[in-house]
Amino acid sequence: MTDRKTVTNFTVLTFCIAYLVSGVLIILGQFGYQVYNWVDTLPQFCANIPFAIYILSPAIASYIILRRNNKVAGLREWLKTVFNAKNNIYPYIFVVAGLVLYYSLHALFSGNTGAALPLYAFFLSLPGNLFIGGLEEAGWAYIMQPGLARKLGYIPSCILSGGIWLLWHIPLFFIPGTNHAEGVIHFCMFAVQCMGLRFFFGAICKISGKSHVFMCVLFHTMFNAASSVFAAVTTTWPGTIAANAAIVLVSILTVAASNQNQTNL
Repeated sequence: MTDRKTVTNFTVLTFCIAYLVSGVLIILGQFGYQVYNWVDTLPQFCANIPFAIYILSPAIASYIILRRNNKVAGLREWLKTVFNAKNNIYPYIFVVAGLVLYYSLHALFSGNTGAALPLYAFFLSLPGNLFIGGLEEAGWAYIMQPGLARKLGYIPSCILSGGIWLLWHIPLFFIPGTNHAEGVIHFCMFAVQCMGLRFFFGAICKISGKSHVFMCVLFHTMFNAASSVFAAVTTTWPGTIAANAAIVLVSILTVAASNQNQTNL
């Protein structure tokens, strides 16, 4: 259970870490620094370490704030919560179905059903996307979004979480080598995606009980891995609008049904 102070402290610390590190990387970019999406050498791996700190800033801040406030006894307890995968099959089906729905609609409305990479690349990239993406939810889904939902309700918390998440991502558009630095149009599509997906993360939190952090980590990891494979179908406005509108609608209906079931118990 997180209170308002915990949510606020977590958010401030996350942005302090993220913006400090990313600011240095943006400056270093003027002298040749860049992020490597595919690491083949030790120098490339070392170059990605500071970038990883930026991406992991929500997880780092989550542990620091929870430990300082005595909400976890130590790293082991924190990790146990983050990777608590014990649940029935329904949340897993929901996560996979959401992923399939999102990318299927993108493909349908973009008119392009091809993959940018072989499908096996999805599975090969899962470990990397766990650390560079999935573990963000060790902060967003552990502290921020559930805390906001208790104070504001489902829809307002998703909107606010989406706005915060988008602001946190802004440095990605200025760090050389990331796949985000593609101009204003891409940023606008990305903003729609951020807002839409936070509704889905909120629904995952609602239906997943004590394993909600892990389920969000799982979806985020799989989503990023799929994004690399199906990059060619996610850059059109019709696909962006259709996929995110559908994911928001499904999320709202899922939360409404969950609330109704709880009322009937």
